Amino acid sequence: MDSISKKPTIRPASPPYRAPTPAPLPTLDPPPSPRLSPRPFSKKVPEKKRSLWKKILFVILLIILSWCGYFAWKIARVSRTMQVSSQDQTAANEGPSQGTLERMRSLATSLIATDKLPLKGAADGRTNILLLGRAGEHHSGRDLTDTIIVMSIDTNTDKIALLSLPRDLYVKVPDTSIFTKINAVYQHGLAQGNGIDLIEKTVADITDLPIHYSFIIDFDGFEKVIDALGDINVEVMRDIYDSRYPGPNYSYETFEIKKGWQTLNGATALKYVRERHDDPEGDFGRAKRQQQVIQAVKSKAFSLKTFVDAFALNDLLTILGDSIKTTIAPEEINSFIALSKQVDTNNISNVVVDAWKPDSLLRVSHVMVGQTRMFTLVPRVGNYSEIQDVAANLFDINAIKRRGEAIAAEEASITIINRSSSPSLTYRVKRLLQENLGSGQVRIATDNSTESAQNDSFIIDNTDREKPFSLDELLKKLPITLKESDGSMTQEDEPSSDFILILGDKLGKDLDFEEDSIDDFKNAEDDSIAYPKEMTP
Repeated sequence: MDSISKKPTIRPASPPYRAPTPAPLPTLDPPPSPRLSPRPFSKKVPEKKRSLWKKILFVILLIILSWCGYFAWKIARVSRTMQVSSQDQTAANEGPSQGTLERMRSLATSLIATDKLPLKGAADGRTNILLLGRAGEHHSGRDLTDTIIVMSIDTNTDKIALLSLPRDLYVKVPDTSIFTKINAVYQHGLAQGNGIDLIEKTVADITDLPIHYSFIIDFDGFEKVIDALGDINVEVMRDIYDSRYPGPNYSYETFEIKKGWQTLNGATALKYVRERHDDPEGDFGRAKRQQQVIQAVKSKAFSLKTFVDAFALNDLLTILGDSIKTTIAPEEINSFIALSKQVDTNNISNVVVDAWKPDSLLRVSHVMVGQTRMFTLVPRVGNYSEIQDVAANLFDINAIKRRGEAIAAEEASITIINRSSSPSLTYRVKRLLQENLGSGQVRIATDNSTESAQNDSFIIDNTDREKPFSLDELLKKLPITLKESDGSMTQEDEPSSDFILILGDKLGKDLDFEEDSIDDFKNAEDDSIAYPKEMTP
């Protein structure tokens, strides 16, 4: 009963039941990516293939490095062989060790460097290069330079101009009393131990241009260079048929070529530039053909095909080393190649100093060598002033023409008074003024002076400098000086002309040459004459 009456125990109330929050279900989609597009599918390259490609790239790189190294060595060797200066000859005698290594290091630095060594003359805007062609070891007259061309490069405009001097130009050898044809000067320099210096100085005296560099190439090298280039294309301007082309052992052979564009190999190109018997312009036509071939060789040599063809380039370098001599230093080669590539070969100024036309700068004369009558070419004014004028204006020959028009417009009159010991000088000078210098009004006056013959020549200007072009031309072309009137002329003579030209003995000596016809010169068998090494006046 007690248990029934007992009060139940009261327990505090428990919080209400809450079901647990279920965990999020896993999703099949990946979490959002910051990329705007899904990652592209890439296929893994097998390890074997990657290894093969690495080997191929390594071999290619090795070939390229070997090619560059070989040609760096080749160019260094060629440049060493081509050098003609005494310093380079000394290095050649020291052996291949130190000299070759120094040249390779110098050349490699030059080829890699971005800043090229400036060439001589570039600072003045004009680099002059003397190009000489000689017969070579396997031909008669091996050291006679029948090709003499001054190549001028305007380093500001990249224009080229070529000035050809004829092989028969009669010159005085510098620093001697010897006179000879210009094609024998290089031979004379070799005999005297002066090498190329003597012909460089001779050409510099004639043209009044500094010669910065020189190239000498022989006949065999000329042929091989063109063959290595894969022939050249030349436009032949007229049919040529020469049955007297010089052959081996003093024989003759026939050379024939047709007008139009022709592809020439080395042997044919050599005949093309040497032939002169069937050219109406003789040696002067030959000089024009030489300039033409130089342009074709330059264009072919610097074409992309030549530089890509390793075998052709190797053959070309070998030929250059064997057949060409130059004064370009190895460290200048890169600069010279760069300049040669960028020059404009489509607009080349070509000038040939000749004796062919009435306005030619040379005349035909002769000298006696023993019993042999040897034909030569001499300046028509007795000095090199006209050749120097052309050389100075080589890039603008029309400047000379414009000056001639200005002289003609002045219509200057000239009176000649001869105070030399040569009576014939008066007529020589009159002809020179009228036919060559464009002076139409020329008269001869009697000399009233009682003085003896004088040496120097003078000119008196009666215009008070009102005809400057005519006065400048006379002073420039003739060895005369400007002088005030000395009162020795009569009042009748003095005011009658714009200029009075008084002749002296020195001018007579300059113009004292026996003139021959151009036909005699053309028909001379000069190829069969043994040119003397030197001739005294």
